[in-house]
Amino acid sequence: MPALVIIDVQRGLCRDAAAADPIDAVIGRINLLVARARAAAVPLIVVQHHEPDGPLRAGSDDWQPDPRLTPLPDALLVPKHTPDSFHGTALGAILTRLGSAELVLCGLQTEYCVDTTARRALALGYGVTLVGDAHATADNGILTAAQIVAHHTLTLSRIDSFARRVTVCAAAAWRPAR
Repeated sequence: MPALVIIDVQRGLCRDAAAADPIDAVIGRINLLVARARAAAVPLIVVQHHEPDGPLRAGSDDWQPDPRLTPLPDALLVPKHTPDSFHGTALGAILTRLGSAELVLCGLQTEYCVDTTARRALALGYGVTLVGDAHATADNGILTAAQIVAHHTLTLSRIDSFARRVTVCAAAAWRPAR
């Protein structure tokens, strides 16, 4: 059974100058994924970045899930402090306990936490479905957010040096197997 992994959809990454683009549409697609996952009893995992100092301090307003995100009281919470959702976290143990060898990834920031988590999952032998229109980032001064997302989506789908590959799908097309 897959697990839906929602990465860093936190207030501090969804508003003001740091807001990922197009955040409203991406959160809407993530909410669609959550509804489909719940209907099929697919486990929900919420990864939240935290920093000892800075805007994403655990418990701060910016650290909280964005209020546009469907409430997730049934989700398993994985706090992290690096772009890798596996490094120093319980994510691997949670996936083992759930019997999930397939991850469905969405969230923020594409070039940091989404990319790093996808690559680490592949290295650990997990199958990865990247929901191509349900991850986002902000412009970086050289590339637009849309260019960054398109580049990383394509690059991740072309990695073939692991036993597994990244499959890309649109949120509207994702249906968990029953």
